[in-house]
Amino acid sequence: MLTLRELNRATLARQHLLRRHQGGVAAVVHRLAGLQAQEPRPPYLGLWTRLDRFARDDLHAALRARTLVRATMMRATLHLVTAADFAEFRPLLRPLLAGAARRFPEVDFAAVAAAAERLLAEGPHTFNELRPRLEVEFPGAYDRALGYAVRMMVPLIMVPTEDRWSFPRESAFALPGIELAAEPDIETLVERYLAAFGPATAADMQTWSGLSGLKAVLNGMRDRLEVLVDERGRELFDLPEAPRPEGDVPAPVRFLPDFDNLMLGHADRTRVLAEEHRGEVVTKNLRVRATYLVDGFVAGTWQIRRTGRKAKLLLTPFIPVSTEALEEEAMALLAFAEPDAEARSLEVMGS
Repeated sequence: MLTLRELNRATLARQHLLRRHQGGVAAVVHRLAGLQAQEPRPPYLGLWTRLDRFARDDLHAALRARTLVRATMMRATLHLVTAADFAEFRPLLRPLLAGAARRFPEVDFAAVAAAAERLLAEGPHTFNELRPRLEVEFPGAYDRALGYAVRMMVPLIMVPTEDRWSFPRESAFALPGIELAAEPDIETLVERYLAAFGPATAADMQTWSGLSGLKAVLNGMRDRLEVLVDERGRELFDLPEAPRPEGDVPAPVRFLPDFDNLMLGHADRTRVLAEEHRGEVVTKNLRVRATYLVDGFVAGTWQIRRTGRKAKLLLTPFIPVSTEALEEEAMALLAFAEPDAEARSLEVMGS
């Protein structure tokens, strides 16, 4: 049986939140099975908190070289993934993405996708450029429905620029130039998920991926997986050789960005986030706030406020923690996120 603290430490170890990873940026993104990238900035901050000596240019270079790509993937949301994982996992996600597109039943998805691929073969387009051209071919169709159908049905990647976080507010999309796997393996996806988020239940993996029917897949892999039980008697699956540290292993202070994988990788988030604080992290409009961990668990949220040449990191604690315990990591984060600020400070709300 795994205690809550043992489950917490196992997850932090896989997520490189006990010790920063010593390898390169593509290697850590591969080990994490991708990073949520609904907005441009969070992947940079998520990598900074997980990767030793991470520099902004490391991710810029990997995106320009297409070693890493930003694309619609798990849960029909934007992720930062390796090109190899895009090729392997995108075909597995087709049913999910096609199902999401069916929210607009009046659209002929196959025809729209074919038209978009033909237009994008000319070169990258923003959706504000693409939608009017699709409206010419599909008169009377709702323009947003046309754009949504393209996002879900056509494998696309976002085109990086020289912006600070690699992507402007209105980004261009392009055909990936990556050959997708002809026979993708769902068991590979299961193993990669467990390596990054395990031990976990079938419901956890379905929440992360957006796919259904994974309990049957896991049951078919029982002879190759470790089967464990948590304190509530729930069955957890894991890789036999995966790290599972003791519950008393020290966990350093870590700052996580908005929409971080740690908050989105499980159906039951209590391994890192107490249920009574969930509403303070996940808002009613489904925004996931930036958080900080103390002793491995979410202890509050944070945000950066920039005024002219000054940058301030504001902490909103859920539990009392001394500012001194947070200051070193907080100021290092602020220096990375706001390198051109002339003055930086830390403030605890309500203190």
